[in-house]
Amino acid sequence: MLNDTALDTLFYAARTHNGWLERPVSDAQLAHLFDLMKWGPTSANSSPARIVFVKSAAEKERLATCMAPGNAPKVLAAPVTAIVGMDMEFYEKLPYLAPHMDARSWFTGNQALADATAFRNSSLQGAYLIMAARAIGLDCGPMSGFDADKVNAAFFAGSTVKANFVCSLGYGDATKVHPRAPRLSFDEVCKIV
Repeated sequence: MLNDTALDTLFYAARTHNGWLERPVSDAQLAHLFDLMKWGPTSANSSPARIVFVKSAAEKERLATCMAPGNAPKVLAAPVTAIVGMDMEFYEKLPYLAPHMDARSWFTGNQALADATAFRNSSLQGAYLIMAARAIGLDCGPMSGFDADKVNAAFFAGSTVKANFVCSLGYGDATKVHPRAPRLSFDEVCKIV
């Protein structure tokens, strides 16, 4: 069981950041983050997430042109912004990822199932990315305000990958965090049957 400090780091004290300190995030930190997140479960070990870590000034500018006006400055200020994509043909890797069964056959010829699985499981992996980032001391600013077609053309052209969401990463500036918003209670959300 995790102690209270770990739970605060991952959940209770963790915040969505909109402003960033001028502290770099190393490539080694990003590799460590991925090495943690990849162990999170996905259906049939499908692992459809594909990630572009946007670090350079030129690529940040390119990504900023794809973002909603309120999110563009966040991308420009963050040390890194991860584009969490989903490989729409993730099932081609299933003979390697799930060698104990013929999971590939579940998806070939069933585009609706493949699309739903890619979206659901890349979203899960994006959540694992956030938790892994927090676990190694980074702050996160996930965003869905962007033009997916523009992001796909700019970062995934000629591939089978489509953008799911973006998440800025770095060391958050606590002075720019909004007041904590409320959450729904257990009784409002949950039912035990």
